[in-house]
Amino acid sequence: MIKAVRGFKDLLPEEAGVFRWLEEQAREILRRYGFSEIRLPILERTELFARSIGESTDIVEKEMYTFQDRSGDSLTLRPEATAGVVRAFIEHGLYNRPKPLKLFTIGPMFRHERPQKGRLRQFHQIDVEVFGAASAGMDAELVALALGILRAGGARDLRLEINSLGCPGCRGPYREALREFLFSRRERLCEDCRRRAERNPLRALDCKREGCQREYQEAPMLSAFLCEDCRRHYQHFKTYLQEGGILFIENPRLVRGLDYYTRTIFEIKAPGLGAQDTVAAGGRYDGLVSALGGPETPAVGFAIGMERWWLVSRGSQREVAAPDLFIAPLGEEARRWAFRLAALLRDRGLKVESDYEGRSLKALLRQADRLSARWALILGEQELQEQRALLRDLASGTQLSLPFRDLEDLLNRVLIEILF
Repeated sequence: MIKAVRGFKDLLPEEAGVFRWLEEQAREILRRYGFSEIRLPILERTELFARSIGESTDIVEKEMYTFQDRSGDSLTLRPEATAGVVRAFIEHGLYNRPKPLKLFTIGPMFRHERPQKGRLRQFHQIDVEVFGAASAGMDAELVALALGILRAGGARDLRLEINSLGCPGCRGPYREALREFLFSRRERLCEDCRRRAERNPLRALDCKREGCQREYQEAPMLSAFLCEDCRRHYQHFKTYLQEGGILFIENPRLVRGLDYYTRTIFEIKAPGLGAQDTVAAGGRYDGLVSALGGPETPAVGFAIGMERWWLVSRGSQREVAAPDLFIAPLGEEARRWAFRLAALLRDRGLKVESDYEGRSLKALLRQADRLSARWALILGEQELQEQRALLRDLASGTQLSLPFRDLEDLLNRVLIEILF
């Protein structure tokens, strides 16, 4: 038996139904905030991620699915969505459109990580990006949007952590100070942190090993190195959150695993997920558009991990919707009637199931019960002779006799009155 690749998960009908429901909640709230959907390829040129995410990040060094195609081009399954959205923004001249430009995309991402609860090698994200807005007010609006989406799916007890990474001007001196600190503790750090100390010292702060985290309690704080503009932006961000009644925790050790972030960063965490407790995260990336060849454009965004949202959402208990009506036909002529009637009722907006296998009435009603149908329409030889059908309430066992004449109208009216 051939099984799915490790870290790649099938979504069975009930699971796919939950995902679809969560996406519907997100789309409705995104619509209220004025966002438009963009759909992107899952394959991009490898250099896009090396230049945007950063060649010394764990994602680029260890986690990407990269291969050469038959033309010899190096291609990569997207490990995140922002780089692709920015590439499309530049390639199609979207920077000429009115600002701010609000875009979102939903789909699978790919990283070769160790699978565990809430983390797969193929995972799904809702990615939200805003171009052309420099104000900290937009940063706060996106935090409110992310929280609104998560809560619409039933997530509760969320914890918002925020920080500022500063701009390249103030982050440079901090990086050097942090590098010196890391080298002074080098012998007490793990192998990954030793490597990061040389190439990407900020990433060392994100290490999950307890020994390294103990050492980092004495590391220099980035907040002490922020320039006046970055300090002001961060203060405005916090003020907007307070005005919106959004509770937050300042985490001076918070960093993101992507090099393009500047100034505002945030993570939204949820209980019950263990070590991988971040369900949404994002921040500002004002320099990325120009770094990839576009015009200077401020930008900010976030992503929600669908699998983690599912795990903490009450929506995860939802089941596949039961049919409004099960048509139980007895005999070939009745099955032809059922076929035609089911199509007509589906066109009217009802969810209808039927059966064409020639089963007994007892078996058909048992099938209706397994599908959790509330109503069954029975069509047998006697019903065909009398030109009437029996509509049975499967919960109470009561029945209505409906004439074939105008049957679809009667059914549509009766069911809609009862169901809605």
